[in-house]
Amino acid sequence: MVRQWKHAALPRHLSEAEIARVLEFCANGTPLGRRNYAILLVLARLGLRANEVAQLALDDIDWVEGHVVIRAGKTRHERRLPLPNDIGRALIAYLKHGRPSGIHRYVFLQHRAPFNPLRTASAITHIVQRTLARAEVEAPLGGAHLFRHSAATHMVQRGASFKQVADVLGHQSLQTTGIYAKLDLAALSQVALPWQGGEQ
Repeated sequence: MVRQWKHAALPRHLSEAEIARVLEFCANGTPLGRRNYAILLVLARLGLRANEVAQLALDDIDWVEGHVVIRAGKTRHERRLPLPNDIGRALIAYLKHGRPSGIHRYVFLQHRAPFNPLRTASAITHIVQRTLARAEVEAPLGGAHLFRHSAATHMVQRGASFKQVADVLGHQSLQTTGIYAKLDLAALSQVALPWQGGEQ
């Protein structure tokens, strides 16, 4: 077998223009569009896992302090993330003008009766795949994790430290975040070893 090195490939991601195109496709003013827009924006900006979006509850959003609590899941640790203004506006638009009323405390619900919560990662992934296809955005992989990689990639490209990226993504080890190190070429150039054959 050919040895497969960990982090050998660059993380696959969407460009900011492609994300904007997908979001614009959802921004059609319909209840379904408002829901999907909010879901995709949360994925793209906060880098949440699909199951974290599905499990997001109304009580997890602190509108006064401006943060959202991501409950313990895969890592068994809760984390608190700031709630950007654009995500807050998207959530409010959905909650006021798109979300069906009912007893459920989960944020995102099905748009058809009986309006049950979208409680599984596969439900979120299906929304992502369908929206990418309809927006005619060719994605290297079609799951919700693509938006998570995109969020991390764009953070690194804007100068965020790997510790900051790890905190946002909920990584318990910086080794997991290490895949994004190859995107920070300026930082890597400072630690590159000299070429033995002389200047190249």
